[in-house]
Amino acid sequence: MYGSDFSDRQKLKDADRRFIWRPFTQMQDYVLEEPVIIAKGDGVYLEDIDGVRYLDGFASMWCNVHGHRVPEIDAAIRAQLDAVAHTTLLGLSSVPAIRLAERLVEIAPPGLTRVFYSDDGATAVEVAVKMAFQYWRQRRDPKSAKTKFVRLEASYHGDTLGAISVGGIETFHAAYGPLLFESIPAPAPYRYRCSACAQQPACTEACSDALENLFRERSDEIAAVILEPLVQAAAGMVVHPPGYLKRVADLCKRYEVLLIADEVATGFGRTGRMFACEHEGVTPDLLCLAKGLTGGYLPLAATLTTDEVYNAFLGDYAERKTFFHGHTYTGNPLGCAAALANLDLLQKEGFWEDLDRRIRLLADGLRRFRDLPHVGEVRQCGVMVGIELVRDRATREPYPWEERIGVRVCAEARGRGLLLRPLAHVIVLLPPLSIGDAEMERMLGITHRSIREVTER
Repeated sequence: MYGSDFSDRQKLKDADRRFIWRPFTQMQDYVLEEPVIIAKGDGVYLEDIDGVRYLDGFASMWCNVHGHRVPEIDAAIRAQLDAVAHTTLLGLSSVPAIRLAERLVEIAPPGLTRVFYSDDGATAVEVAVKMAFQYWRQRRDPKSAKTKFVRLEASYHGDTLGAISVGGIETFHAAYGPLLFESIPAPAPYRYRCSACAQQPACTEACSDALENLFRERSDEIAAVILEPLVQAAAGMVVHPPGYLKRVADLCKRYEVLLIADEVATGFGRTGRMFACEHEGVTPDLLCLAKGLTGGYLPLAATLTTDEVYNAFLGDYAERKTFFHGHTYTGNPLGCAAALANLDLLQKEGFWEDLDRRIRLLADGLRRFRDLPHVGEVRQCGVMVGIELVRDRATREPYPWEERIGVRVCAEARGRGLLLRPLAHVIVLLPPLSIGDAEMERMLGITHRSIREVTER
């Protein structure tokens, strides 16, 4: 895989700096740093070409579920390789794609009966947006004026143009404004920085009230609302107050607006349930899945929807009601085989009880962070954690962007053997669900020491 002597390793590092353009990375800074080049993984650990081992504290960008080199998933992929690596779903089908679709319908919120495959989270969202738009034009009683999409402030749904259009993080999206279609922003239930209820003893529901007012005034032009249920991940692991998701779902039904649930980050156990929607008994009209779908092994995504939506695309060939969307690797058999093995592990006896114990252990370990002078808020939903750092705790003044506070804390953690990735001034913890008690304590201990070292020096 790589040479054992220093010169071979250095050549790899030089080539990395010279040829690879990294995502979400200012390359002018990156080329000045010592790159971490991962050579192998084992469980919740990764090892670089220099032999340094790191605890994977962010699940390889929130997608790894059971750790690295999982025997059951490895075996499923090898077995599928002995059959066929890829075959298209355009005019054909495959055994793994059929079996996975059946399994997804079995475990999804009731009423979601159709599965459309794609490649990643952004494409799953693109599929949902296009389906929702086309649905209103093709159903039995068309409402072609319903063309707008409502999204929450500081929302993130991927980086393709449609996904950006229904996103709301200015830092990521501002450069592409002229390329995007307009969406309608709605207040996000971010209690720590909410002007309506941040200082109140409980959520005032001002955000959902504002959404209802928006529906009351403009529902005749709104095709769908898109949100991440329970947790706005890229916004800084912003955890919504209990009942918010259910109220949004009820409002969508009352005002005839489709609900798109983006569970790319929250699905497959991250919130303590298979899907975040389960916590409040919500069935969306469209459900977007990716990341943990294959256990973090291979790129595969799915958009699930109802018979109501699906039936609007049925008609004579000449009517052109077809959903004209597809990807070369749609329903890739290797990815589907990995996903089936992943689901087997998630549905293994005792899995959810053990996960619940780990979530409680994580909650107990996070208490120590609330006493740190530059920690404004600690947010947790399942194994999804956001630790918001502030310059002034009393006023909640954030650190300026240019201080790179999150980057510096994560660099400190990396030097101590823990891989994390920040969201600006929010330190994110999101380990594989398989993390053991000792590794959990190590992750928390390194993170705590790293925050203190950077913010209190």
